[in-house]
Amino acid sequence: MPPVTALYPGSFDPPTLGHLDLIERGSRIFPQLIVAVLRNADKNALFTSAERMDMLRGEILHLPQVSVVEFDGLLVDFAERMGARALLRGIRAISDYEYEFQMAWMNRRMAPGLETVFMMPGEDFAYLSSRLVKEVAAGGRPVTGMVSPAIETRLRRKLGLE
Repeated sequence: MPPVTALYPGSFDPPTLGHLDLIERGSRIFPQLIVAVLRNADKNALFTSAERMDMLRGEILHLPQVSVVEFDGLLVDFAERMGARALLRGIRAISDYEYEFQMAWMNRRMAPGLETVFMMPGEDFAYLSSRLVKEVAAGGRPVTGMVSPAIETRLRRKLGLE
């Protein structure tokens, strides 16, 4: 069986320790893991896609089989262009599962050869979301243990807290 390339898509605004946990664990399952940062003009992202890619690249230096790229458009089209045969998706709660389940079926309909692999984050990260991290940081509270120290510094700077 040929090695499987997987995509881990998301907005990563900002990347949390939950995201990094899935990247680390996914890199042990797939010989090549591509972290695909969504560039979506409709979303009001705090960080540009270039900034998000830079933050992720700084966190994965120890994982040579992981790369970070930007994408827009339909994920199945991007997966085909990248030669990916699997999508890695994180599931934190039942609400995530319902949304992800629907997306997995739609992706399967459009690209029958593209499999979706669901992975739960480590229990320390099950509550984390980028949205909550931004809200906590914007309120002036530390986000230590939610994002890496380097990302916390960039987040605080971006929010004008440093």
